Amino acid sequence: MILSNVLDAFLQENLQELRDQGLYNEVDPVEGPNGAKIQIRGKELINLSSNNYLGLATNEDLKRIAKEAIDKYGVGAGAVRSINGTLDLHVKLEEKLAEFKGTEAAISYQSGFNCNMAAISAVMDKNDAILSDQLNHASIIDGCRLSKAKIIAFKHSDMEDLRAKAKEAQESGLYNKVMVITDGVFSMDGDIAKLPEIVEIAKEFDLITYVDDAHGSGVTGKGKGTVKHFGLEKDIDFQMGTLSKAVGVVGGYVAGKQSLIDWLKVRSRPFLFSTAVPPGDVAAITAALQMIIDSTELHDKLWDNGDYLKAGLKKLGFDIGASETPITPCIIGDEKLTQQFSKRLFEEGVYAKAIVFPTVQKGTGRVRNMPTAVHTKEMLDEAIAIYEKVGKELGVIQ
Repeated sequence: MILSNVLDAFLQENLQELRDQGLYNEVDPVEGPNGAKIQIRGKELINLSSNNYLGLATNEDLKRIAKEAIDKYGVGAGAVRSINGTLDLHVKLEEKLAEFKGTEAAISYQSGFNCNMAAISAVMDKNDAILSDQLNHASIIDGCRLSKAKIIAFKHSDMEDLRAKAKEAQESGLYNKVMVITDGVFSMDGDIAKLPEIVEIAKEFDLITYVDDAHGSGVTGKGKGTVKHFGLEKDIDFQMGTLSKAVGVVGGYVAGKQSLIDWLKVRSRPFLFSTAVPPGDVAAITAALQMIIDSTELHDKLWDNGDYLKAGLKKLGFDIGASETPITPCIIGDEKLTQQFSKRLFEEGVYAKAIVFPTVQKGTGRVRNMPTAVHTKEMLDEAIAIYEKVGKELGVIQ
């Protein structure tokens, strides 16, 4: 294949620069299910890189339910939602999502990423402003950019900065609407948004409230999410989340008032112009949500394992930041050392991926560890022992 000379020069130069800086990540195909242990290049590894928080991605009951739905409906929905791609399964799912989140209604999308692209741009425009936490997920940032609203970043979880910028935005008279948007749980540090204070500021300055709870749903609030954790179901306009992490399948959703959902169904572009989530996935998602609603068993196991891993790594002297959830970063700093650390973990039997810029700020490289509900203590003990060996070898701990 012949590339444009200009394109080829651009790619070669910039790819090499990324490699030199330790910012180039290899993609490792998993040879089998994404469970507590995985196989990569024929090697079995303790898996600490998955977002499969509750282990539902490999749940046998959900696999059976998905197969039954495929037998009845086929492998695809066949159309966009607004034509005839809305199956009765999608309606049942959205009813279950509303129940799960304690709202009047909900709408589902093909992924969490395009959910943020869809929902933000359907409501906000060039005459509006969005107050966005500096550490918000890339999908939030891209959704804000797509809306063409004025983006006003506030310091991470800094409520004084948020209040000052909310006051300035409203008093300027420049904007028709002002939204405040935040992750519920910040996925790289594991800290939880200060939602009570954000709601207080939103009420004072008449802000639209939007919470992306991708890493909170199924994890916080006894599984119901960060909004439920704080008892703020009636105070948040947009409850957004994914169906690919704790829920274990794929997709995204927004839950809120019926009028909001009605608007998104006629104005959010991925709903209108992208084929609906396949029936097997929809059936499995609905069943997974019911499992989370009915029991906190998996949630409790997740937190127990998270606390166990954190305590073990902290005792060894690793910097695990200020995580308030089972997400456990080992913050190393230097990008090249972070990459080297991750590779040595792999060689010793632990899969924990290096996270570097642009996912996190330069100089804050870390290995992000995510114990799940299906890890055993024996697996975690083995992982902690490997961390100790590699950490001392590379001088990350003493």
